[in-house]
Amino acid sequence: MGAVTGVRLENVSVVFDDVPALEDVSLSIDEGEFFTLVGPSGCGKTTLLRTIAGFERPNAGRVAIGEDVADVPPEDRNVGVVFQDYALFPHMSARENVAYGLRYRDPPEGVSPDRRVSELLDLVDMGDAGDRDPEELSGGQQQRIALARALAPGPDVLLLDEPLSALDARLRERLRMVIREIQRELSITTVYVTHDQAEALAISDRVAVIEGGMVEQVATPEGIYRHPATRFVAEFVGDNNLLDGRVVSTDPPRVDVDRRSDVNSEATTVGDTEIPVPRLPTGAERVTLAIRPEAITLGGDDESVTLSATVETTEFMGEAYRVHCDWQGHTLLVRATTSEAPSGRVTLGIDPVDVTILEER
Repeated sequence: MGAVTGVRLENVSVVFDDVPALEDVSLSIDEGEFFTLVGPSGCGKTTLLRTIAGFERPNAGRVAIGEDVADVPPEDRNVGVVFQDYALFPHMSARENVAYGLRYRDPPEGVSPDRRVSELLDLVDMGDAGDRDPEELSGGQQQRIALARALAPGPDVLLLDEPLSALDARLRERLRMVIREIQRELSITTVYVTHDQAEALAISDRVAVIEGGMVEQVATPEGIYRHPATRFVAEFVGDNNLLDGRVVSTDPPRVDVDRRSDVNSEATTVGDTEIPVPRLPTGAERVTLAIRPEAITLGGDDESVTLSATVETTEFMGEAYRVHCDWQGHTLLVRATTSEAPSGRVTLGIDPVDVTILEER
């Protein structure tokens, strides 16, 4: 393996036909870190990955892989890339596909090409499949071979562009942990692109949420989920209940939630829906409250905030019910671990410490 190397992007912008794909993106990815780019289709995450690899040249800004690589072509950047479609050569065996990555670069640590290929096939648990053709392998097995091929030259950085999106859900879960274990064993700096929020949270050291070519937030998976910085992050990553309101008190902090009119669905502020919150941004007049479904207690009479709501629909999810409740014109999503599906009028309990404040932008 080559020297462990981090990645830096400074004020990077990429424009296609006068349409910005990336706008002033700055990121610092640490050595040996598993860093994930997550966001909806078309948000710019794949363009960002391709810019690191050298397949796209930024219109502005700087990319560094240890050192500035502005004038370094893709083949000389010492990065390994795993694509969504595997891109295996059908006329080559699995072993020959892995060895292809060594045609233009010697294996690391002075080992022979044959030994390097055998080591990597064992690493991805495909040691007995070296002589098989790609068409004889399952999708998951092909992706393992693609990963081994990318790792063969001992790259400084591993780039993975939605490598599991073509696989079924159960296989994705298994393979994402395989990739994570290999990354940890090799301590290789890894940049992973996905639109799957659960995948991003499950395997990453840190996550960057991308939208409209811009970085909305960079944090640990726990930080992204528990403390979203923007409304987009709160809505995109997992389920969330968002309530807009007006600050009515700063000592103690309290927010008067907008009530939805049954007539025209326009927001109107009323005086009997004040919710205490743990903190407020300095000088904020209006804020958005974000409350995760699991933070709302069904029948939570002991909580400091109680809301009277009506159950609209329920979804049985196996380990819990996903309950949609109407509260003053808002649909609140609640995760209830009850033995039977809730119905009728219910009391919802909220602990103010579970409320995240999103300042209006």
